[in-house]
Amino acid sequence: MTLTAISLDSLPVHYAEEALRTAFGQYATGVAVVTTVARDGYPAGITINSFSSVSLDPPLILWCLRRGSASRDAFTAADHFAVNILAAGQEPVARRFAARTADRFAGRWWCSGPRGMPVLHDRLGVFICRRVRQIDGGDHLIIIGHLEEYEVTEGRSPLVFYGGRYHACWP
Repeated sequence: MTLTAISLDSLPVHYAEEALRTAFGQYATGVAVVTTVARDGYPAGITINSFSSVSLDPPLILWCLRRGSASRDAFTAADHFAVNILAAGQEPVARRFAARTADRFAGRWWCSGPRGMPVLHDRLGVFICRRVRQIDGGDHLIIIGHLEEYEVTEGRSPLVFYGGRYHACWP
C-alpha cells in the first residue's frame, strides 16, 4: 500500500476544507445530542459526534461546539449540560437536532432529568455534567464538563457516524 500525502497549502481553501472533512469522516464516531436549559428557561440541544472522555480522576468529558452554532449562547452560559448518547434506530433524533428547526423539543420523547437537564428517551446513555471550562479550538469551542451523574443501558447498539452517513453499529 502506498500512502499519498496531500499538501493542504497548495489546494484552494474550499477544496481543502471539503477534502479534510472527507478525510476526518473516515474515523467512525458515536453520535450524541447535547442538551441544556437556556437562560430563558427553554431547552436547547444540538447533535454532535465530537464527544470524548478526558479523565477518570476527576471525571471529565469534552465535546466541541461550532462557533457559528445558533445554540452557542445557550451552552456557553449554562452551568450544566447533558450528553445523550444515541442508540441504533435514533437517526431521526440525530437529524432533528442537527437541523435548523425552531423547536427541536416538540413532542413527548424527552423529560426533565437531573439538574433540570432535558434527557432524551430511548437513549443508550446520558452524562450530566457541570461546565468547567471552554477552550478556543479554531472554528469550534471545546467544552469541558465535570461528570456529576450518568446512566447507561446495557445490551443496546450505538448510532455511529461514518463517511458522512449514520449507521447502526451492531455488536
